[in-house]
Amino acid sequence: MAAQAWLWTSLTVALTFILTVVNGNSEGDALFTLRKSLSDPDNVLQSWDPTLVNPCTWFHITCNQDNRVTRLDLGNSNLSGHLVPELGKLEHLQYLELYKNNIQGTIPSELGSLKSLISLDLYNNNISGTIPPSLGRLKSLVFLRLNDNQLTGSIPRELSNVSSLKVVDVSNNDLCGTIPTSGPFEHIPLNNFENNPRLEGPELLGLASYDTNCS
Repeated sequence: MAAQAWLWTSLTVALTFILTVVNGNSEGDALFTLRKSLSDPDNVLQSWDPTLVNPCTWFHITCNQDNRVTRLDLGNSNLSGHLVPELGKLEHLQYLELYKNNIQGTIPSELGSLKSLISLDLYNNNISGTIPPSLGRLKSLVFLRLNDNQLTGSIPRELSNVSSLKVVDVSNNDLCGTIPTSGPFEHIPLNNFENNPRLEGPELLGLASYDTNCS
């Protein structure tokens, strides 16, 4: 019986290690894909070595006790390039901080898979395209700061269902339609929507089309 117990314990430890390595490699692969999509003149990503067991020793990465990535802190890092869909694989990520860079391209809809995300800070970049409706699936999201970009389209109504939202800032973009007023938007100050010339509001429920001025 003692031998069986020892064998079972050994197998459990080995399986846990294997799962940690697999998960770590998967997250490391996703982050290294991001690195390859970015220009990094100041070498802030120099420590991102894809040959390591997991990315938890990389600078600007924080992991939990299970070696799963929970924070990506690359704000104000003089980065340019674009975001990648693979970021959606970081299922334990809580903070995605990429503000004050020169990131271009669009916001991947795959970010809607980040079920643990608390803060999405992409402000002060050159991001274009629309705000993905998939962000409405982020039921833990508290901070959504997308201001000072080149975003177009309307504010997704799906975000009205994210009851955890406390801060939304989409000012200084080129959004259209009307400003939502339901759910968390009841308490968002109007100056967080300013300097979007085609954005009207706040909406009069039932009286204004959501996509007003979006044609």
